Amino acid sequence: MRKYEIMFIVRPTLGEDEIKKVIKDFGKILTSNGAKIVNEKDMGQRELAYEIKKFKTGYYYVYNVEAKDDAATKEFDRLALISKDVIRHLIVREED
Repeated sequence: MRKYEIMFIVRPTLGEDEIKKVIKDFGKILTSNGAKIVNEKDMGQRELAYEIKKFKTGYYYVYNVEAKDDAATKEFDRLALISKDVIRHLIVREED
């Protein structure tokens, strides 16, 4: 099993319910593509180091995931790039 850490930032202009929906939807993307979410962490709203898409803050969220292949992370990456709600994301493969 490959282990990944996925961190993404949701835009701060969304309401609390909308943020939870975005997080839930991206979690479903991972699980429906064969990944298992081992841990998830809501890091809350934080100030960005620099302005991204005219936003100075964002809601940080982290998933720790296990998957047999990279299909789930590739799909997450593809949809996060398209999404207007995710302003930045990072997928890191952890060492075994």
